[in-house]
This record gives sequence, structure tokens and C-alpha cells, in this order.
Amino acid sequence: MVLLNKKIVGAAIGAGIAITIAMIFFVIPQLQTGPTSVVPVNSLHNPKLGLVIMPPTQTPTLQEIKNAYAQAASTGIGRSNVYLSWPLMEPKQGAYNWSYSDILMGLNREQNLNVTLYFSVVNNQILGPFPTWMGKPHLDQKLENQTVTTLDAILSRYYIVDYVIIGGSVDNYFRDNPNEIPQYVDFFNGVYEKLKVKHPNVKFGNWFSLNDIINHGQGDIVGKLNQGDFVAYSYAPVDLLYYQSTSTDKESANLQKMIDFAQGKKIALMEVGWSTAPSLNGTKEDQQKFVKTVYDFYKKNQSDFEFLTWYRQYDRPVDTCYNSLNQESNSMFGNNVVLNNTAAYLCGTGLFDINKNPKPAWDELKNQIQSVPNS
Repeated sequence: MVLLNKKIVGAAIGAGIAITIAMIFFVIPQLQTGPTSVVPVNSLHNPKLGLVIMPPTQTPTLQEIKNAYAQAASTGIGRSNVYLSWPLMEPKQGAYNWSYSDILMGLNREQNLNVTLYFSVVNNQILGPFPTWMGKPHLDQKLENQTVTTLDAILSRYYIVDYVIIGGSVDNYFRDNPNEIPQYVDFFNGVYEKLKVKHPNVKFGNWFSLNDIINHGQGDIVGKLNQGDFVAYSYAPVDLLYYQSTSTDKESANLQKMIDFAQGKKIALMEVGWSTAPSLNGTKEDQQKFVKTVYDFYKKNQSDFEFLTWYRQYDRPVDTCYNSLNQESNSMFGNNVVLNNTAAYLCGTGLFDINKNPKPAWDELKNQIQSVPNS
């Protein structure tokens, strides 16, 4: 059996934390691209409900990654997240490398899944990452024009993308850089207005880490950065040291804060999950309860939601998450407790364990998805 070469395709914010996601490299015989912005409707898939799809192994075969997508789609989800890195997408100005994104978009199109695209101008504590040819960009007109050009190329190629996240965990960056908020607001609005002309059916927004906002008492920042069509969140039920909640009972109150902070705008859950890692107080029973808690909240407030995407499909050995985190001394992971706990959280949020055995939350998720009327 031939193993596929691993490639780093994007920077994900696993429940609000900057991590790199190892994807795979292979060629899809038929590229799923097209000029139209109309997404085909499939009554078996609910486009408002999604799952972060990951293969069960670090070096998956082509069949394993296809199986992961087919398995995820069998739940009735209608979307997944795709995390794209600008340096890999456009290594030279105007010269796009479509090989990685064609793979991911092809897999989603094959399973009739819409795509939420994460394309980070802000990524947690940093601006970027940006291609080397851009130097050190600032939140100005030049960066605005470059962002519009590249996103226009992506959206013109992939008609299954209907949501775009321009900034991820923006609360973390602007907590440290509050003076840059006005520049970012102008930047975002400029990008938004230009792209909406060509892609009126695509919705754009920023992504906030709900747990970080709650833990830092920073709810007012959402109102300052809620430009676009919706407000996206990730949520991990953890404290500042990334120890997980010991009870699912209070989580509905925390989830309600998404709506409160958004001040009337539609909301989305880009990533939400519960880790079963014992070192973080995690149990399979509580993970199952949390799935029900989240979906009960969604059903009660469905009119406020653009979409809800669960994080994630498979556990991984904890060292794979540990090694992917930015361990520089000035990052949040300069603290060893936070580093170790975050790695344990991320690698333990799967609905299947590292031996590919389903946890009770897998059946719970399927039942919840199938209990929601298709919309």
C-alpha cells in the first residue's frame, strides 16, 4: 500500500489555538472547480452542519483519506472547513499553487459538502503568515488589494466555498494590539466591499475564540470587530491553563454569550469540541453530553446560526499536536502547562480514538444531525 506524502496545507486554529494541520498530497483526477457560484443542493446533507474532517493516521493512503471524507459525509453533514495558507497558495505573486487546494476542494465536492474557508490575514497572535514576496505587510491599502486579488482567484475557482474567515482568533491579536483595530476595520471593510461585487453569495466574517474572550473578560471586543455578514466563534470549554470544564451543565450559558456578544448579527461555530483526555478531566461520557448540549442550544437558536461545525473526527497521538504548536518563548505556549494541556486537548477531541474505535459521541453526533430538519 503506497503512503501519501505529508504536506502542510494550512494553519488551523484548533478551538482557538494556532496549530498546523498535516494534510496529504495526491492528485484528484477530476478537479472540482467551476465558474458558477451556485452550490448544488443535496437533501441528504444539511449545509448548516459540519465536521472538521481529518484522516485517522499521520501518513494516510489515498483510500484512507477518501474513507474519512465518506465516513464524515455519511452523518448528514453538509460542510467542512478548509484551512489554506497564503504562502503555499501563492509562493510567487500572481502564480498560484492549486495542487493542495484542488485536493481538498475535490474531496469536499465529491461528497457534496460546502466549504467554510479559513484564509488568515490575522492568525491568533500574529499577522499572516504571508508569502515571502510580500515582505512584512501592514493593514493598509496595499494589503487590502493583495487580499482581494488572491481571494477572488480562490472564490472564482471553487464555487463550493460559501463562507470565508478573513481573521482567526482576532481577539487574541487585538488584545495585544488594540491600537490597530481601526486599521483592521478599514482593511476588512475594503476587502468585503470589493469581493461582494463579484461574489455576492459568499459570506465573510471574523473568528473569535469564545473561551479566550470569556476567560479574559473581553466580550466588548466582538462589537468592535464584527464587520461582515456574521460573527464566527470557536469554543473549547477550558480555562486559561487549558484545563477542561468538569461539567457540561453550565455550557449553555457560555454558548449564549456568542449571541449576546454578536449584538444582533448572525453567529457561526467554526470549531467546537470536547476532549476525552484524562489529564484534562475529559471523559467519553461528558463528550457525549456536550454534543447534546451544543445541539440543544443550536436547535433552540437555529435562526441565529449561519452554521455549526464540530471539531473533530479522529484523535491523534498527543505528540503530533505537541510538535505542531508554536513553542517560541513569546507565544502563549511558552508556558509548559498550557503547551502540554493544549496538545492533549487538541489530540483528544476526536469522535474516534487513535485505534479508530468510535466514542459514544460519534453516534450522538449522527443522531443529533439527523434530528435537525434540513435547511
